[in-house]
Amino acid sequence: MPPPIVAGPRARRRSWLRFATAVALLAWCSSALLPARAGSNVAVLYAGSLINLMQGSVGPAFDHATGDHFRGYAGGSKLLANEIAGHLRRADVFLSAAPGVNARLMGAKHGDWVRWYITFAQSPLVIGYNPRSRFAPLWHSRPWYVVLQTPGLRIGRTDPRLDPKGVLTVELMRRAQAYYHIPGLVRRVLGGRENSAQVFPEETLMGRLQSGELDAGFFYATETAAAGIPAVTLPPSITPKALYTISLVRNAPHPRAALAFVTFLLGPQGRTLMRTHGLEARQLTLTGDAHAVPPRLRGLLRHAAPKT
Repeated sequence: MPPPIVAGPRARRRSWLRFATAVALLAWCSSALLPARAGSNVAVLYAGSLINLMQGSVGPAFDHATGDHFRGYAGGSKLLANEIAGHLRRADVFLSAAPGVNARLMGAKHGDWVRWYITFAQSPLVIGYNPRSRFAPLWHSRPWYVVLQTPGLRIGRTDPRLDPKGVLTVELMRRAQAYYHIPGLVRRVLGGRENSAQVFPEETLMGRLQSGELDAGFFYATETAAAGIPAVTLPPSITPKALYTISLVRNAPHPRAALAFVTFLLGPQGRTLMRTHGLEARQLTLTGDAHAVPPRLRGLLRHAAPKT
């Protein structure tokens, strides 16, 4: 029986080069036969309380449904509005957690960045707490306003100068002080209005609580539901709510994709995703110049009574 033929180094190299070339050619041909993914990026500036909803659900679902590409940036609503007005950040779409923030962008005096906005959802303020904190058992045995006064409890909230949630937190404590007839409650719980020991950027507040840096914090119900952390529900008569709004930004870099994103979020799939994240969808309400609203959105608004 003749001995097996063993290829030399040169032969093996030639064989490998032929194989690699064939694989590369096959891959190129396969990719050439696939349809190109058309689509544009859409820059969405949104309230930091929506980070789980946007990054975990709406963004990927929008990409899959439309072929466009969600590019989101989270932050305090007032801060984002200031950045748009100051030409510090370009945006296609702006989502705020308070309708009044849009006034910073409306009218010739403010650059006419936003001509209308739609209020589409709401979420009440709650107190979220770390279940691993040594103070966690207190929430089950004492009133919430008593627990908040416990020495050593590390509380987190957002800056009222930059974020509507920070404003609502101060408002909640003022209402609670009157409701429970406890003079000085606001000062004992919050310290100063802009207490640096408590105030953190909105987009980092939840992470600080989950990591154990904080024992408790003021959040919207949609945030605690999405993060799966326990929350204390407050009396409805004193509980303020976030009201979420959305609008297209003037001179949006990607107007078609921007309109597609707003339509998606306000449509059936977007509203379903909101509910799964604990956001209370509400009847769409238009504020501003109704004539400036794109025709594609008017169908979604036909059952709403626009405000002017």
